[in-house]
Amino acid sequence: MSALQYKAPTSVDEAAALLAGASGEARVLAGGTDLLVQLRAAMIAPELIVDVKHIPELTSVSVEDGVYSIGAAAASAELHENADLFAMWPGVIEAMDLVGSTQIQGRASLGGNLCNASPAADSVPAMIAASAVCVIAGPNGTREVPVEDVATGPGQTSLAKGEFVVTIRLPKKAPRTGDAYLRFIPRTEMDIAVVGVGVCLTLDEGGVCTAARVSLGAVAARALLVKDAADALIGTKCDDAAMANLDAAAQAACSPINDKRGTIEFRTKVAGVLARRATAIALERARS
Repeated sequence: MSALQYKAPTSVDEAAALLAGASGEARVLAGGTDLLVQLRAAMIAPELIVDVKHIPELTSVSVEDGVYSIGAAAASAELHENADLFAMWPGVIEAMDLVGSTQIQGRASLGGNLCNASPAADSVPAMIAASAVCVIAGPNGTREVPVEDVATGPGQTSLAKGEFVVTIRLPKKAPRTGDAYLRFIPRTEMDIAVVGVGVCLTLDEGGVCTAARVSLGAVAARALLVKDAADALIGTKCDDAAMANLDAAAQAACSPINDKRGTIEFRTKVAGVLARRATAIALERARS
């Protein structure tokens, strides 16, 4: 087995060329909070590590006409300290704040949390609910992919050889729009979601929901965008009947596993409960 190589490119094109040119497995190092653990545990044995933290686009945060472009390797702690971003998309930032300890948040990134492709990733349902889009670079240029289409299963993504996520774009937020993310964990903090739910909704001037997105995490092989759950809210004032329909739709979308952290029945029930609770928070934020 060849020795592990480490490269730290300073441009997107250089990183794409390195990844595409690797004869064996190559991995991207963003925050490294998952990658380094996997290396130490011998879960993976790549021949090349490409550290993307020296590429300006990967670590910067910018806004243009209300659209936020967040570098895939920008640290969670930095995002939390961006007051304007936090005020605009609190659900997304709160979700990322749940990833690990304070020390971990100094390195963990949205791009890493997404591309690690854990079904229980906290930031992913929140980003899906917010209609986030990834800008992906590779040897053939760039393309844009909705966040919900990146992970294809546990540890698996739709990225081709040589491709990596450069930025994550959060769209311009419509008036009277609110988002929220909630999860259930056995402990009070620093645990993996048994169920996670992201909700984003928009109200008209009369308080009727005109648009919604609901995403579930940890209840399937990847985070889900649940159209039926959103449809339960659209055209209503998110009253008790709408919430009941939302609960039912969220539960119907679940296809979880039994494990030591939760049964199929428990996860399914909690998905409905959290969908209602996250919607109530998003609704309050949209109203205010």
